[in-house]
Amino acid sequence: MENKQKHLEFAQGVVNRMGQNSFLIKGWSVTLVSALFALAAKDANQKFVIVAYFPTLVFWLLDSYFLYQERLFRKVYDHVRKETNTDFSLNTKQFDKGILDWASAALSKTILLFYGIIFLTLIIVMFYLK
Repeated sequence: MENKQKHLEFAQGVVNRMGQNSFLIKGWSVTLVSALFALAAKDANQKFVIVAYFPTLVFWLLDSYFLYQERLFRKVYDHVRKETNTDFSLNTKQFDKGILDWASAALSKTILLFYGIIFLTLIIVMFYLK
């Protein structure tokens, strides 16, 4: 029982780190886009807004990857919870469905809402500066 509890703690630790990484990515995304907005507003230069699309897309993909990994490790946690013997494996291969799971994470409500608002704001600011 003690081994099972340790194994569950390992899996939960990974889930916590993935959640923390996702939080940091969102913070960096907002900070970088805000800085590019400030540069665009200073010189009324639309190029800075166009440049902001690239990091927003990259952060969206990276955040989606962390959510995808977090979901896999939640499945590992659930699997370990139900098992009687533990081998301390954190292998997610048996739960991984590939690109479909990652697409599901990228289009989840929270990720889509967060980055959708950023993209919408980029579009509005781009047309405003025109």
